[in-house]
Amino acid sequence: MRYTRRKTRVVRIGNIKIGGDNKIAIQSMCNAPTKDAKKTIRQIQSLQEAGCDIVRVAVPDRESLAALAMIKKQASIPIVADIHFDYRLAIEAAKIVDKIRINPGNIGGEEKFIQVLEAAKESSIPVRIGVNTGSLEKDLLQKHGKTAEAVVLSASRALMIAEKIDFRDIVVSLKSSDVLDTINSYRMFSERFDYPLHIGVTEAGPLPIGAVKSAVGIGTLLAEGIGDTLRVSLTEDPVEEVYIAKEILQGLGLYPGRVFVSCPTCGRTSPNIIKIAKEIEAKTRDIRKPIKIAVMGCEVNGPGEARDADIGIAFSKEKAFLFEKGKIVRSINPKQAVNVVLEEIKKLNL
Repeated sequence: MRYTRRKTRVVRIGNIKIGGDNKIAIQSMCNAPTKDAKKTIRQIQSLQEAGCDIVRVAVPDRESLAALAMIKKQASIPIVADIHFDYRLAIEAAKIVDKIRINPGNIGGEEKFIQVLEAAKESSIPVRIGVNTGSLEKDLLQKHGKTAEAVVLSASRALMIAEKIDFRDIVVSLKSSDVLDTINSYRMFSERFDYPLHIGVTEAGPLPIGAVKSAVGIGTLLAEGIGDTLRVSLTEDPVEEVYIAKEILQGLGLYPGRVFVSCPTCGRTSPNIIKIAKEIEAKTRDIRKPIKIAVMGCEVNGPGEARDADIGIAFSKEKAFLFEKGKIVRSINPKQAVNVVLEEIKKLNL
């Protein structure tokens, strides 16, 4: 089955366009307190270095709002202000950031919601309508429970209000901690609307649980052509969210960076393949240009199974074999395998 992306309208977030044929952008969110501008800026820089395209910061109070200008000035990727409960913070933040994220279930009703949209319109920035099952409107909860139907209805209400005032510079997310509910919400919404979608499984948990749940949910949607931006929501350092997001995209051929493959090991392997693979993977994860790296446990099937790898290593009991494009080019001391592979990759000037 060929990958076919669903067409959505284009929205500009700072210097990035999403939707349409634009690349699927990776997002993350700072967990540093926004009021500590210096710490937040350092975290944004780390996220960008890892491959993050758009970053969100929480704005729960006036102190955080006051720090936004400094953060925005020093950041070189788009900044999204995450606002809950206090619509006045959203109105003020709209003058500073590249996008506002609000939840229709807790922003305070239609009148306040419209004021936020008007502020965004005045500043020519988009708004993300972020619906979560954990903060749905009371009447929807009572009638539908925490279901995909309730999530889509909440988003639909918000869109009707926005369209009444002719505001369509909108991104939508429809998240749940339940993977199937998340998938169904996005499927249902995509059948009715063409607004760009930010996808993810919320509250996915720590590693490895959160990575698995996110890969299942996000990967399913992406494979169906749904999704214009994504976030892997982990109880971890946010940088890990970016690395997992890249791996999900790469697994579907939607990200041009490094691809890493390694064998699951078996009784034929004599060196510590797990340790070797982890070391090479960790030291190459920041490569942005296309390259396929393979670490295989034996010379019998290694090069053949990783035939498309640009550079790889396969082991016998006494030797290690360096291979390129499935062909063994030389044997080396197994103890030097990691260094040799990294040196060969360095020669490619990636």
